[in-house]
Amino acid sequence: MIINWTATYKAYPVNKEMIWLNNCGTTPAGKHIVKALSRFMEGYAQKGVLTEIAVYPEVQNNIKKILGNLLNCSPDELSLIHNTAEGMNFISHGLNLSIEDEVILLENEYPSNVYPWRHLEKKGVKLIITPMESSPEAFLKALERLITKKTRVVSLSAVHWCTGMPLPLNQVGKICIENGIDFVVDGAQGVGMQPIDTKKDNISYMAFSAWKWLLGPLGMGIFFVAKEKLSKLKPVFIGTDSVVRADEYLPYKSELKPSADRFAFSTANFNDWVYLEAALKFLHDIGFFAVRERIFELSALLSKGLTKIGFNVFSDKFPDYQTGIVVCEKPGVNPNVIMTHLKENKIVAAERLGRVRFSPHVYNSPEQIDEVVRVLEQI
Repeated sequence: MIINWTATYKAYPVNKEMIWLNNCGTTPAGKHIVKALSRFMEGYAQKGVLTEIAVYPEVQNNIKKILGNLLNCSPDELSLIHNTAEGMNFISHGLNLSIEDEVILLENEYPSNVYPWRHLEKKGVKLIITPMESSPEAFLKALERLITKKTRVVSLSAVHWCTGMPLPLNQVGKICIENGIDFVVDGAQGVGMQPIDTKKDNISYMAFSAWKWLLGPLGMGIFFVAKEKLSKLKPVFIGTDSVVRADEYLPYKSELKPSADRFAFSTANFNDWVYLEAALKFLHDIGFFAVRERIFELSALLSKGLTKIGFNVFSDKFPDYQTGIVVCEKPGVNPNVIMTHLKENKIVAAERLGRVRFSPHVYNSPEQIDEVVRVLEQI
């Protein structure tokens, strides 16, 4: 199938204003999303919750079906929540960990996968930090050295948010299952950009935000609980939507839903669901494989251009692993100078660990990438 990337570019009004290359941070809305939300709000204004424009269970099922196919999991293993940190708190508070148990976390990890685990230290659980390293192979060796008989959890990002390096989830998953360890993944930087297979990667639990590679709304996330792990994770909060026959308010019930939906304990922001459904349908219609290939193509083009004008590109340290996050630096140039220059030229990027981070998406164009290189060549 030939994809009309020009139409994809035109679907995002932000391209008329600036070059948005911080898609692993947040993403702007496309015209299809504005249309979907406008139609829903018109229907809601006329009929309230009785509108047929977007129906609660249908939208929920559509979202979970698309994501289930993407991640090779059952829709029943997914729950619609608010953000990654919420999901990580469900996990860290829900697991039965004891004194001297060990949890392995990643060096310079995003705070959403660090702060939720810290309360365990008061119980005597040890938080061990594994080095981020500069290649997946080096990372894996460093991690293996830290595994002990006391290791109960390994919790990692799918992709390091500061370097763009994809972590070897499949190999880590094998190590975890061989040692009886729960494998927890922060999928925020990976889902939609990297191929993630919950079954092949032996992922026990995963949480991720919707507003990065999935092009969804701020303030919405997804929580994955492997079916065989559901009974092991005690819900932190219980609400109306946690129990079976949730629409029957009385009599009260004690039986929890037999799915990950027990963690979506109360009324959701349905506007966000409508937003995410439109975003996922947009990506699904393109095809997630084609989406990844386009992201990798634009990232490779940017990396090549940056190298040509004297920048050091971090992904050169792991050339055998594709990534949509391009992290770079120019020797002798303060990153703040680069960031200021980009802002003056209406180019949106981010600064992480003293380097500049770019992350293109399918609605960006090769011409925009060329323009970024041209602008940076002036420094």
